[in-house]
Amino acid sequence: MDVIEIFSFSICLIVALIMAAIGVAQIRSKTPVGFYSGEKPLEERELSDVPMWNKKHGLMWISYGIIILVSYFGGFLIGMATVWCVIPVVGGTILPVFVMIWYHHHLIRLYKI
Repeated sequence: MDVIEIFSFSICLIVALIMAAIGVAQIRSKTPVGFYSGEKPLEERELSDVPMWNKKHGLMWISYGIIILVSYFGGFLIGMATVWCVIPVVGGTILPVFVMIWYHHHLIRLYKI
């Protein structure tokens, strides 16, 4: 591994750990968590099951951190010196955001009273 690969892996690892830390914090939260999209989190009285709401949101963020790491290794396997390595790396960071938005709205439909 050369310096650029080590540097890019370090950044990817830090970002993935931040996403996982957000997930752990959400799982441990006693009050309803938000999606970090600027919308105000729902109130406890608006949710049928706050612990499950928090757990599913937290697992979503932990999964996102894992996907970021997996996509980095996908790009690494293709070859970091080629332009093709961008496809799994960008795909693993951008596409999951749309899935997370959909899943957040799905959870609203499931748990909002």
